[in-house]
Amino acid sequence: MIDPSTLLGIINSVTAQVTPETAEAISGTDLVQAGALLGAGICMGFGAIGPGIGEGFAAGKACEAIGRAPENAGLLTRTMLIGQAVSESTGIYSLVVALLMLFVVGA
Repeated sequence: MIDPSTLLGIINSVTAQVTPETAEAISGTDLVQAGALLGAGICMGFGAIGPGIGEGFAAGKACEAIGRAPENAGLLTRTMLIGQAVSESTGIYSLVVALLMLFVVGA
């Protein structure tokens, strides 16, 4: 955990380096664009973790089930693929949100 005094020291050292010329160069649109880029990265980062874990878990359990009952491999594979497609839809939603942040908000 970062000590609050250390964090304040970092902020003070950064703000001490700001000159009037650089302060005027940063506008509100720059801050909105920076926020959109940061938000898009966070959105895709968290949006890809869930489907990745879920699909890996489903594939592992399907392999275990096929190992126990090989005669049901077709049914198990079909059910696994449908479940993975549903799980992947959340990743696609986060991609859409990230693209909206990049090209609509950040533009």
